Amino acid sequence: MQVTVADIEDARDRLDDESVVRETPIETNRSLAAETQAEVRLKMEHLQRTGSFKTRGAYNKLTQVAASDSDATRAVAASAGNHAQGVALAATKVGLEATIVMPKGAPQAKIDATEGYGAEVVLHGADFQAAMAHAKTLVDDDSVFVHAYDDPDIVAGQGTLGLELVEQVPDADTVVVPIGGGGLIGGIATAVAARSPETRIVGVQAESAATVPESLDKGGPVTIDSMQTIADGIATGGISELTYELIDAYVDEVVTVTDTEIAESVLFMLERAKQMVEGAGAASVAAVRSDRLDVSDEVVVPLLCGGNLSMTDLQTVLTHGLTHRNQLVHLQVHIVDRPGEMSRVSELIADCGANIHDVEHERSAKELDVGDAYLQFHVQTSGTGQTERILESLRDAGYDVELLN
Repeated sequence: MQVTVADIEDARDRLDDESVVRETPIETNRSLAAETQAEVRLKMEHLQRTGSFKTRGAYNKLTQVAASDSDATRAVAASAGNHAQGVALAATKVGLEATIVMPKGAPQAKIDATEGYGAEVVLHGADFQAAMAHAKTLVDDDSVFVHAYDDPDIVAGQGTLGLELVEQVPDADTVVVPIGGGGLIGGIATAVAARSPETRIVGVQAESAATVPESLDKGGPVTIDSMQTIADGIATGGISELTYELIDAYVDEVVTVTDTEIAESVLFMLERAKQMVEGAGAASVAAVRSDRLDVSDEVVVPLLCGGNLSMTDLQTVLTHGLTHRNQLVHLQVHIVDRPGEMSRVSELIADCGANIHDVEHERSAKELDVGDAYLQFHVQTSGTGQTERILESLRDAGYDVELLN
């Protein structure tokens, strides 16, 4: 293996600056425990200074570069956001400049944070793979490329999380780890296999960005070109030979979760744990809440690997999650287009205790008769029960109403 537990122990010795990397806490959660019938210990890695685990690998890599005879004065990396911040902070701490290439659609909050840690940000391409290709063209004799996961030093740094987990939860039956490029789970699985071989390691990927299940089936890394997921932190499009080797050797199981399940778990963490985690960080919670992973009667540790959720992304997640819960509904009401009809329909909705977010007229649909119209309401409700009462009230009043979502 290119990464061993000895490499991870050496990396831990290098992570000696708590202003860069600290040991993150373990928290219990009664609501999640009741839902899963398990003893749940949340690993709060999203509370790192940069909001994710990525600084561990970056700092392990760059401390060695700075201490070596290398002529490198600059670190170059590509990232959708979290690796960017880790490399920027680590480079600043060891006295290197940093240039980070991020996709053009990267959240502004992650761009601002990366620049705030001292890096120059270059926006290029539509996704992580395009940003990666461009970043490699910027590497010269005075710089070192810091890969997000295809680097033994990066993987060893991420593996220090595995050593922490074993020490903090020595009786863990299952550890659940989100997978993007595989550096995090590769490092953790290597450490846990050496220190607690009876502990099960489960990886989780977003369904629309899942490459590991097929990679394991085919015996080598498989890549995909198109991904669309709210868990942008694990949307790498593939793993490397290095991380494939570690996953194949040490990971017991890999499951996938949908964006709806991830969004629901982001909301769950906000409401029940009072913690804001990004989509990638909530993927582990989504896995233990799903029917694809049985953790009943176990001590299970879902890893909250990132908390860098921009307000735009939070709005997207909230909208998706509330829609799924029938707390944000889109109603289409067929009316005779005459004065007072919108007021009458609005009053019926209000009498059910719901709040109208917005409303618009639609008069141009081909199926409408002359003089008819649709009123389309976005309504905030308390859930399915109140939504059903609204539909019943409108139908009892003689309106043809359709729930569009």
